[in-house]
Amino acid sequence: MLVILIKEQVIAPKKVCQSCVLADKSGQPRWYKGKLCCGQAIVKNTEEQPERYECMMGFQIANIE
Repeated sequence: MLVILIKEQVIAPKKVCQSCVLADKSGQPRWYKGKLCCGQAIVKNTEEQPERYECMMGFQIANIE
């Protein structure tokens, strides 16, 4: 499940991404084959951390399973 991290809050991507021109038709981040297509991967500090990305709008997105 993809979530957006803002300071100490976890927000559903649809609340932020629906206004982004890079989002898909349903207002979700472009996720394809386990990779975020509208952002860059952030290097993990530890293996326990979820995969994190920074989108083109500057938000951090985490893939939480």
